[in-house]
Amino acid sequence: MRLRNITGSREAIAASDYVVHEERACRGKWSGIFGNRHPIHIEIGMGKGKFIYAMARLHPEINYIGIEKYSSVLLRAVQKMEEEELPNLKFIRMDAEEITEVFAPGEVDRVYLNFSDPWPKDRHAKRRLPSRQFLARYDEILEVQGQLEFKTDNRELFDFAVEELAPAGWKARVITYDLHGDRALMEGNVMTEYEEKFSAIGNPIYKYIKKKKK
Repeated sequence: MRLRNITGSREAIAASDYVVHEERACRGKWSGIFGNRHPIHIEIGMGKGKFIYAMARLHPEINYIGIEKYSSVLLRAVQKMEEEELPNLKFIRMDAEEITEVFAPGEVDRVYLNFSDPWPKDRHAKRRLPSRQFLARYDEILEVQGQLEFKTDNRELFDFAVEELAPAGWKARVITYDLHGDRALMEGNVMTEYEEKFSAIGNPIYKYIKKKKK
């Protein structure tokens, strides 16, 4: 996926109060950063932030952290926060491989993966966010009853993600190959930009919800 570089995006991110800049120093201290002990939910690869911004507005009793690697994309979320600030939402510009250096064991209650990069070449499988390598990282930072939610319209990626669960020792709670056809699961569902786009042209949306491995 090619991303258009936006001139000045790095500088804007560096100057933003909505972005946590010394994220490793916050490890084990996120409740203090938010000023409360509410549950912490994170979205990895949040894109322009539509999903996590909507979730934060709907659930002020939960603290949200959006993680995005690319400044040009994160900038859109920052601009949205400048229009309407949400005290329970913060952003980090970082690579997802570093999450265990940013969150302490058991510090996170939920991880969201939405329409992640499929990294289609086999040699890049370890880079896929639902890979067993990343599942091990999520397992470390999630609290004992924590869970992972993954959505995509990419069937090959979803099949890969489901196959990765057993070797990683994770337990299935929900697996659906037609999220939008399941009335119960659609209740309270917040759509991402990609979800709106792909479902509008008839693509099925796949989702799983997994409990942390015991």
